Amino acid sequence: MARIFFNGQAMVGGPFHASVADVLIGPVTTAPGYRFFSIGDVCPGLHPDPAVDTAIEGELYDVDLDHLRDVVLPGEPRELELGVIKLADGSACLSMLLARGEAEREVHREITEFGGWRAYLATLGRTA
Repeated sequence: MARIFFNGQAMVGGPFHASVADVLIGPVTTAPGYRFFSIGDVCPGLHPDPAVDTAIEGELYDVDLDHLRDVVLPGEPRELELGVIKLADGSACLSMLLARGEAEREVHREITEFGGWRAYLATLGRTA
């Protein structure tokens, strides 16, 4: 089993939540130090940045590694990669991060100011 922070479409109410619903631990936030980007308004990606003091909302799950490998990761876009983040409580967990070089490409909309995917989607008149 692996603890993983989801902050987009796998959260409660999202279209991919059914694949992880039974292993939800609960809502959490990252520790400060993350920027947040929208990838084509389809999914979000975290980007570590020690120069910022923002924390991002999400949900923590305890996912079987086989399920992560076989079900979750194959559905992730190429702009994201699996990494390790720090949560507000100081613990570490897995999360999908912007892949190396993606932030520098400057093609993804920064949505850090919204603090989470749901708040950003609300500005678009969407819930998922």
